[in-house]
Amino acid sequence: MNDATIQKLQDLRQNIASVYMGNTLAIDRIIVTLLSRGHILIEDVPGVGKTVLASAVAKSIKGTFARIQCTPDLLPSDITGVSMIDRTNTDFIFREGPVFNNIIVADEINRTTPRTQSALLEAMSECSVTVDGVTRPLPSPFMVIATQNPYEFEGTYFLPENQLDRFLMRIHLGYPSPDDETRVIKQQPLRNSLQTLQPLMSTDEVEALQKSVDEIKLADELVEYIIALATATRHAEDLRVGISTRGGLALAQVAKATALLNGRDYCIPEDIVSNVLPVCAHRVVSRTYMHDGDTNATRRIMQQVLETVPSPG
Repeated sequence: MNDATIQKLQDLRQNIASVYMGNTLAIDRIIVTLLSRGHILIEDVPGVGKTVLASAVAKSIKGTFARIQCTPDLLPSDITGVSMIDRTNTDFIFREGPVFNNIIVADEINRTTPRTQSALLEAMSECSVTVDGVTRPLPSPFMVIATQNPYEFEGTYFLPENQLDRFLMRIHLGYPSPDDETRVIKQQPLRNSLQTLQPLMSTDEVEALQKSVDEIKLADELVEYIIALATATRHAEDLRVGISTRGGLALAQVAKATALLNGRDYCIPEDIVSNVLPVCAHRVVSRTYMHDGDTNATRRIMQQVLETVPSPG
């Protein structure tokens, strides 16, 4: 790691913050997700900046970008692409869908049908798309930033646990502070701000940073801490499903990316503690969990686990 890497990440932070004026922790977490080769789900009520934050991240990267507005009539082929007949020679040609881009913003993902959700989530999991028996790889880097409204809003479709698990993080933005809200209101039209936002980082630079994350040191005692947290959730009386092995791997990767973002080549316990809720709360299932997508219960239980499992150091 060098000073140029640290400065590059700081510039990315500031570029996003120039448009999205609100939860700075959310900016860090979306950058960490990018560095971790993951995908992120942003959930909150309408009008708090979910799409603005997602678009600002996408426009800060010098790669290809597509926005998918999820609606009930959206078909899987509208996302993945479709085979068509070439009228010049009657051969089939494949027309790529919007998923064949580096950064995908899937707006209001829970407004489209489960069948269409599955098509996108399969692409997220496999980093490839299979259409008509032919598997096509997606570009690298590849990241999906999905937004959704809370499930009590009309016209929403529940995302089941096995699909939520495809997201590295699930975050909530909350309302901005009075000072941030004042800045938003006084700002020039938001549309102009997004249109003039300049990309700062090439796809090659993103991939180099992702490789740097793999080199961050995670001490054995921190690995044992992650395993202890996972084990505690599997034996927690209030949980039906605890943290899986995939969840433990995700927490380790996010801890490394957090260390890199903060200018370190090694992890500390706080890199794990600060990420347990956004990385793990949507991966566990409470015994009192109802099919309304509410993670408040699991977040409370995960907080209790954090308080009972001693952290190293």
